[in-house]
Amino acid sequence: LGTIQSAVLIQRWYRRYVARLEMRRRCTWRIFQSIEYAGEHDHMKLNHFFDYLIENVTPQNTKDREFINRILSESDTTRQVKLEKSMESTAVPASYKGPRLGFPLTPDDAVNVLEAFRKNQQLHPYYVLKLFQEVEQHLSHLPNINRISTCYSEEITVCGDLHGQIFDLFHIFYKNGLPSPQKLYVFNGDFVDRGTHSIEILIIIFIFLLIYPKEVHLNRGNHEDYMINFRYGIQNICRSIEVHNSLFLFYLNIFSSIPLATVIDRKVLIVHGGISDKTDLERLAKVERCKSGPCARTSPRGCFYQLTKAPQRQSPQPLWGKAWLPVSPHILWSDPDPKPGCTENEERGGGCYFGPDVTDTFLQKHRLQFIIRSHECKPEGYEVDHNRKVITIFSASNYYAPGSNRGAYIKLGPDLIPHFVQFQATKGVSRQLSITQRTSRVEESAYQILKEQLFAHRSELIAAFRGYDKRNTGLISVNDWAKAIESVLQLGLPWRMLRPHLILQLTNGRVDYRAWLKDIGFLHACFFQRLQSSLLESIYRNLSNLETIFSLIDTDCSGFICLEEFHQMWKLFSAHMNIDISDENIRDLARSMDFNKDGKIDFNEFLEAFRLVKQPPS
Repeated sequence: LGTIQSAVLIQRWYRRYVARLEMRRRCTWRIFQSIEYAGEHDHMKLNHFFDYLIENVTPQNTKDREFINRILSESDTTRQVKLEKSMESTAVPASYKGPRLGFPLTPDDAVNVLEAFRKNQQLHPYYVLKLFQEVEQHLSHLPNINRISTCYSEEITVCGDLHGQIFDLFHIFYKNGLPSPQKLYVFNGDFVDRGTHSIEILIIIFIFLLIYPKEVHLNRGNHEDYMINFRYGIQNICRSIEVHNSLFLFYLNIFSSIPLATVIDRKVLIVHGGISDKTDLERLAKVERCKSGPCARTSPRGCFYQLTKAPQRQSPQPLWGKAWLPVSPHILWSDPDPKPGCTENEERGGGCYFGPDVTDTFLQKHRLQFIIRSHECKPEGYEVDHNRKVITIFSASNYYAPGSNRGAYIKLGPDLIPHFVQFQATKGVSRQLSITQRTSRVEESAYQILKEQLFAHRSELIAAFRGYDKRNTGLISVNDWAKAIESVLQLGLPWRMLRPHLILQLTNGRVDYRAWLKDIGFLHACFFQRLQSSLLESIYRNLSNLETIFSLIDTDCSGFICLEEFHQMWKLFSAHMNIDISDENIRDLARSMDFNKDGKIDFNEFLEAFRLVKQPPS
């Protein structure tokens, strides 16, 4: 009896232990996902700001108009001249030790480049430009919807988001094999951003695309977008390549040329995001996608729209294209939802939530069996929804932090039964960590990101806390603390459960909110101390927007911009976004960013100065 009781106690203890770990995992997952979606929502606002610049800045404002045209526009002729000059001026020296490519490409070229990237070698810029040039021509002749069959290959492998994580791609190729006539691949968008090897992933996929044009297929993701690339700093990755500016021009043309969907055996639809109650494949097939703009830009109803009248400007066109398309962006941005119907995706700020009834109607209309999509990170690398009619596949493991999630890919044979292959591309010490240690590391990353959000809204939080502190004691209940934070951040997080990780000590069971906010963190920059605290928080809250604006102005990718140009753009941005900041404060900000007083801003130093670090002991 004693042995049985002991076994029962051990089982009970273990179940509680596993339940606590699962609760911690779900909390950190919710933090990561909420902040990621809030960032995408913030990007949508920035997109609307550039819409505003193009459509509403009147010709009477000559100075603003000239500035905006120069930053956001460029003629087709100018682009072509830049590309031709880059190709002519980029010769491969005899001393170059990296892989050399010959066109047309061969499988040996692909193997050589893969091996070079494993050794952290770079492909010479000449070959990169030549490759991108060939890929642009190839993609421009493809239909909007790839139609492929299992009859001509042993199996079809579908990969989800990679987001610049090259070790995940290496792992897939190692386990599943390289693309070949017998092994067909579909890469379902979001090849770039967030990871550190976006260029390398594009190079690898593009090489295989040219070698096996009938076996390798691409779908466009919401990150195959000019404006989003700026936001996530892909220009920093390109900066080490001497022809980076020309690469951006290729990005612009290539990303808008990538097909929008793939259909297997007329039974399975593969799209990056999802569908809506308005999605129609016949209409999608007729879209002139190569003239499309940023995939995030939407009308108030959430659809791409045609400009019946071009804005009053000269011949230069917006950098993101020549026309807006009358097609829904939901195929790039939407997410499935267990609730019926089709509702606006307020968390992301773009696309929609589509329910099982929308899925059923769509599949019946087009005589399809199920949908494969990506776009959402899942703890196990995949998820099945809507009675197994919607499958989400995500191939970037450790996406939020080491150990945060698995990656996965799908293998389909002639029977079209999906087989899921999970993996985690971990290296070094991560392999030896226990489940508890991995959970703790992921938690640490999540709470650091959360503290940055709290710091960015410190003034608003103080005002919210004071609303519950009627006697001005500096103390409020945990329940009021949680309600106040959610009213400001609106992240939908279980704040009472997160409280022990954010507040280590209570005062008589209550929260000393003044001391707590003071301990959250500080900026590693003494030269910002003369700026108002509210201005600092406004800057920190809009740091990603500042970086995007900087990248747009920095057209030569030098890492420096003119002080006056930055002041001018930030002034327009703060006015449009209703940021409470005076013109004098904007000038203070610009001057503070000019560290050596030479009239230029080194934005990398500025970003480093705004890193949130731990409060040192007093």
